[in-house]
This record gives sequence, structure tokens and C-alpha cells, in this order.
Amino acid sequence: MNPPLITLREATANDLPELLEIYNDVILNTTSVYSEQPHTLAMRQAWFNERKQAGFPVIVAEGDGVITGFGSYGHFRVWPCYRFTAEHSVYVHKDHRGLGISKLLLKELIALAKNAGLHALIAGIDSDNEVSLKLHLKFGFTQVAHFKEVGFKFGRWLDLLFFELLL
Repeated sequence: MNPPLITLREATANDLPELLEIYNDVILNTTSVYSEQPHTLAMRQAWFNERKQAGFPVIVAEGDGVITGFGSYGHFRVWPCYRFTAEHSVYVHKDHRGLGISKLLLKELIALAKNAGLHALIAGIDSDNEVSLKLHLKFGFTQVAHFKEVGFKFGRWLDLLFFELLL
């Protein structure tokens, strides 16, 4: 069976339950998000509204009418002098990983960031997340920081790496 044709589009509020499902699976089963408690729909709605009010994109990958992943970027730091730098994230549904969806989402986020006049994109990546590390290196990101044992999840200490792409 061939994977569905994936298209990207701007997310809508109607997509939030599916985005929540993807995000909560990531929280509960991976170290991609340094959080342990699932989010509520109200939390996702607040996140979505904050992104939209700030003019930041939220995009979804969709195949055969099913959301297979999503990505966004937002403030790296809220102080005014960081206004040309954003931190991004990309998440893919557990049943659709390994199909190149994260590449499509990241490529689009980079293009949107350039068009918005941003200067730098930042990625915070768990040091054990080989897939994300390879993805970001492929797109020209470079490692700029290694924070040792700053997270604790699943009974172990986690190292956080920061990667940067100058646009």
C-alpha cells in the first residue's frame, strides 16, 4: 500500500483535536517534549490563539483527509531584541513517521520564516532524538549549545541540544 499524497495547509481551529492527539502521544511516549502531563483541548486552543495573534504560522500535513503532522514556530524569547529569531517545532503522528512528513513541514516552516523576515530559527532537540538531529543537519542547522541533564523524564536525565539555522 502506498502512503497517501501529503499536502500542507494552514491549520484551523477545527484541526485542534487531531493536533492535540498527536502532541499528547509525543508527551506520553517520547522525549521530544519535556513535559509529562497530557495537554487539554483548552491548552491547545490557547496555544493556537497565541500563535495566530502573534502572526506565527501553524501548518498541518494532511493525507487522505487525515492530519499526519503539524509544525509551527513562535517566540524564541519574548524580549523585543529577539524579534527576528523564532523557535520551531514539528510533530508527526505515530502511524505516519518515516514517510518524509517532517521534511515537508520543516521545509515549509523555513520558507515561511524567510518570507516573514526572520533571521534565525532555533530547534531544541533531545540529545537522543537521532531522527530529529539528522533532519536538522540535513537542512543546514548547526549545533550551538548542549545543556546537560536539564530535563528528567522516564526516570532518567535528559540532555537538550540547541540547533540554529541562519536564514
